Amino acid sequence: MANIKDVAKEAGVSVATVSRVVNKSPKASQASIASVTAAMKKLGYRPNAAARALVSQNSNTIGVVVSDVSDPFFGTLIKAVDQVARESGKHILIGNGYHNEQDERQALELLINNRCEAIILHSKALSDEELIAYAQEVKGLVLINRHIPALDSRCISLDNKHGAYIATKHLIAQGHRHIACIASSHNIEDTHERINGYLLALQESDIALSKNYIESSEPNSDGGVLAMTNLLSKSIPITAVVAYNDHMAAGAIEAMKTNDIDIPSGISIVGFDDDLISRFVHPALTTVRYPISIMAEHAARLALSLSANNEVDCQPNLYTPTLVQRRSVSVL
Repeated sequence: MANIKDVAKEAGVSVATVSRVVNKSPKASQASIASVTAAMKKLGYRPNAAARALVSQNSNTIGVVVSDVSDPFFGTLIKAVDQVARESGKHILIGNGYHNEQDERQALELLINNRCEAIILHSKALSDEELIAYAQEVKGLVLINRHIPALDSRCISLDNKHGAYIATKHLIAQGHRHIACIASSHNIEDTHERINGYLLALQESDIALSKNYIESSEPNSDGGVLAMTNLLSKSIPITAVVAYNDHMAAGAIEAMKTNDIDIPSGISIVGFDDDLISRFVHPALTTVRYPISIMAEHAARLALSLSANNEVDCQPNLYTPTLVQRRSVSVL
């Protein structure tokens, strides 16, 4: 495989001249550009991106850390970031954190070591203190779906508590009082905020339910099946369910159908996220819209602005979820 010295010899120029051409230095003459380009083509030489980044201190790369790239929610996030990257003539590098401290740290370190000029980070396991330290090191680092007061201007987050609150209040407004909650088993901020929103709505309506009405499982469709099955096995009166996300809601619907429970006349259900699956389950799912695409686009533009030392708004970037009514809720 040809190296930079081979290109220099073929083109009849110095290694330094090849480096200037590769890194598009204004000092490179047109004659040098022509001879070096011809030599690279002849030898099949491809400049090393990492080496170019060392010279320019700019890899033209936006880094993204998500929990799990196979989750459609994070696929939407990544697509929105990629659209901003393409508009800016950049590409993206992706890492998975799996809501695990070591995995999140390893993914973030990889992006930093690859000299990503901007990084959008979805982190639930790393401490506030560690994230603040990383933000001090990487000027183009932006957190999404998390709020740290010390990093107000670099956090794009959603009011998860309000989302679960409006979902529960909607059910209460339809006459439901025996409302169960299917929660995520992941010990993260989103889980706690959504349970708290559910509990607040019950409290405001003077509805007292036991802890048996809350069932936790993995935040996917299989987890929804398991959580709903466990709720049904408790033999407690349930007329409605608030689910952690749409995939858990879809699993819960499957469990109810398996047990010959009609939706929504038997049990009503509300999801969270307004993922694509919410429109294709039967009945179509009433859910809470999480504007992740808009938030991710905002995060990407903010990260690029920070990396370029542009001025940004120092106010918190908190988004408000909204209710999307479909056919999975009935009036009692």
